[in-house]
Amino acid sequence: MAYYKIIGFDKEPFSTSPDPNFFYLTREHDLALTNILIELHLRRGLSVIFGDIGTGKTSLSRLLVQDLKKRGNMIFHIVLNPVYENEKQFLTALLRNYNVDAQLNMDLQNADILELRDAFEKYLIQKSIEEKQNVILIIDEAQKLDMITLETLRVLLNFETNEYKLLQLVLLGQVEMYPKIVNMPNLMDRISFKYTLNPLDVKETKELINFRVKTAGYNSRMELFLDEAISEIYNYSRGYPRKITKLCHQVLKELIMQNKNAVDQALVRDVIQKQEQFKISGINVTAQLNRISGQGQL
Repeated sequence: MAYYKIIGFDKEPFSTSPDPNFFYLTREHDLALTNILIELHLRRGLSVIFGDIGTGKTSLSRLLVQDLKKRGNMIFHIVLNPVYENEKQFLTALLRNYNVDAQLNMDLQNADILELRDAFEKYLIQKSIEEKQNVILIIDEAQKLDMITLETLRVLLNFETNEYKLLQLVLLGQVEMYPKIVNMPNLMDRISFKYTLNPLDVKETKELINFRVKTAGYNSRMELFLDEAISEIYNYSRGYPRKITKLCHQVLKELIMQNKNAVDQALVRDVIQKQEQFKISGINVTAQLNRISGQGQL
């Protein structure tokens, strides 16, 4: 039997997979999502979301995709690992993802960059202007984009009518993406909406935990996470959703091991102590292996 069923859950409550159903929409995430949807509806072009690791950018992107699926006039694609060797590889992948090559009967391998750009522009004109569709490109982990790809995206944003952009672009990336964009004034000027996601406060941390517990099917009258435990989780995680989720997962397993009915401060501290000891042990093993490797080289 899965550990979470022993406690009384129907599903695993603290999986780190970006399941939109388990995504707790904080005020900041709600504000970001609402503004992105407005920008897409108005076809303003470029929206950029910044955030540290674990602040919920990927989960936000999945929630955005879930919302777009409900709308009838949206053609969208999400890129999860935007690493390309050159501009042609990026444009070729873009045309394939939107099935442009099949629609125009193109030989992508033998086409040059100008032909690829021209083909995508024709596609945008057909979909956005003639068919009144909204073509959207979402790029997660956008800090991985190199300057060449960013410049290509800037060029694609030049495709427009007098009223709106033909391509709607949403970039979600870590804060190191910011200097890249700043160094491209022509791209920076095209940003219609820019937002930075911050970690949660202690109140939002409690709300996130309780939301996931309830969503996973826990319906006991007894509170599973005591306030003292939530404070300890917040202090350790500093309000980063991914850290909160990973710690709560370990805490629930320890709850079963210790045969307790609720998560208290002592239980959380015990789990944190074990995690820190494991980290130290891992560092020591790595250092020892490095010394052995160095001696072997001598």
